[in-house]
Amino acid sequence: MKRICIVKKEKCNPLACGNYLCIRICPINRKGEDCIIKTPDGKVGINEELCIGCGICPNKCPFEALDIVNLPEALTKEPVHRYGENGFALYNLPVPIFGKVVGIVGKNGIGKSTALKILAGVEKPNLGIPGKEITHDQLIDYFKGSEAQTFFEKVKKGKVKLSYKPQQVDLIPRQYKGTVKDLLKKVDEKKEFEKIADALELKAFLDHDISKISGGELQRVAIAACVLKKADVYFFDEPTSYLDVKQRLKISQFIRSLATEQVGVIVVEHDLIILDYMADLIHMMYGKPAAYGVVSQPKAAKAGINTYLSGFLKEENVRFRENAIKFEARPPIDIKRLHLLTEWQASRQKLGSFELEAGTGKIYKNDIIGVLGENGIGKTTFVRVLAGEISGQSPLVQKAKLSDIKGHELALAGLRVSYKPQYLEAKDELVMTFIQEAINKYEVQLIRPLELKELFMRKMNELSGGELQRLWIAKCLSEDADIILMDEPSAYLDVEQRLRLGKIVRDMLNITGRSILIVDHDILFIDTISDRLVVFEGKPAVHGKAEGPFFMEEGMNKFLKSIDLTFRRDEESKRPRINKPGSQKDQEQKKSGKLYYA
Repeated sequence: MKRICIVKKEKCNPLACGNYLCIRICPINRKGEDCIIKTPDGKVGINEELCIGCGICPNKCPFEALDIVNLPEALTKEPVHRYGENGFALYNLPVPIFGKVVGIVGKNGIGKSTALKILAGVEKPNLGIPGKEITHDQLIDYFKGSEAQTFFEKVKKGKVKLSYKPQQVDLIPRQYKGTVKDLLKKVDEKKEFEKIADALELKAFLDHDISKISGGELQRVAIAACVLKKADVYFFDEPTSYLDVKQRLKISQFIRSLATEQVGVIVVEHDLIILDYMADLIHMMYGKPAAYGVVSQPKAAKAGINTYLSGFLKEENVRFRENAIKFEARPPIDIKRLHLLTEWQASRQKLGSFELEAGTGKIYKNDIIGVLGENGIGKTTFVRVLAGEISGQSPLVQKAKLSDIKGHELALAGLRVSYKPQYLEAKDELVMTFIQEAINKYEVQLIRPLELKELFMRKMNELSGGELQRLWIAKCLSEDADIILMDEPSAYLDVEQRLRLGKIVRDMLNITGRSILIVDHDILFIDTISDRLVVFEGKPAVHGKAEGPFFMEEGMNKFLKSIDLTFRRDEESKRPRINKPGSQKDQEQKKSGKLYYA
């Protein structure tokens, strides 16, 4: 069986493990051959030709720095790209198709961004031989007989121009100085600055310094910079990060409009509802994060997403997940059976030029309340007020009541609140120190499903965005609190992590009897996790009004009406899908007033 050996250099600590433990215990080394060796940097390396895949070294390594991975039998060719000896390997590539939006879905660390960079010419592939310079002809020969061959032939001849929007838009202010207008004018090859600025709603901050704008504004600027270049293929890596639901829909429509007979588009996206709405075709990526990734053959968007959720590629005979991800319709909650935990009082607050208004709202025991609304309308402010971060005292404390299972009311001096903010602090502190309470109490409920064990010996300021998010989620859920408040917990998480988080939260509430209020922009995540909804309306940066909590059907109907969309359930996977605006189904649901599936 074909296998690859992975050494995670940042984890490898030969002296702390007892002077190269893996070398001493490897059966091939003990026979006198050099299967595991010391490398010039003081770490270890593995000879993949000599490795027999016994699994002893990864099991014995105390720092989980080694991984021996058996590859699917269908992988007969060498990888398209490999990051160093014993590094991550990428197999196959997606292919742009003119006139189509091609989507890519998969876990974090599986090679989606690498695939996009190779296609966009940002990164040169090495065909599995680290350090080797590969010519255009070698790359074309590697993909001989496939659609990719034609694509790379056109690139070589200069017949295809490429434009790429990177994933990490927060790095843009480090690379460019000046105003938004200056940056966009500089890259405007199409002479469509005014048109694109209008389409992406940039005009309100064109004269702002690039270092002073928000994440959502940076995202739209990055998209504008990408599309202002003359190109035949546009690549977008996570174009909806930092955007609210309304903006995500507008960006999706904008990206779809780019695909013509002469232009192709490839998009990496974690929001399944938006990806389904935006893409014509889907490539699934599977494998093992940080070890290897494989790009599947394309499928129509609906079938591709359903196949991804099922975890089984029938045509390639590959099962890449043990269990299918399923969506189930939950019956409406019986209000009479709920036990009141507390309520917040009606209030109106003036915060600078912004005014926040909220009616009375009740929170029940084991309640999961989702919060939806566009950016700049007061969602984060509302949560910070409830957490006591703005006024100094949470309004939840004023009228705190807890009903036990027998129905007796207990008066509390105050409710304990655990809060995960939108913007996460990365301290110079070991992960295991930061989440010691979670490690002690909730190994099974939090540490394992959030995959945090391998991060224990790393410092918080060394983590990626997704790793830091999972860490803060564990910290928040493990604290001794009555009510949990989370602001955008799905940010930086992949599709599977978002859906798994829903189960983690529900299981924790069942164990502890707590309640939770969650602000997020991923409708699929909010729809999957929530029992009730708070819906925000108003005018961004001027006035916001929190209404609810409503039960799901009423809340989603109210929210969908504000963005002029209708939802249906997919007949196969039962996942929520957006009806095509103006379609028969869309018109029927609008006519009946049921914009949200029952």
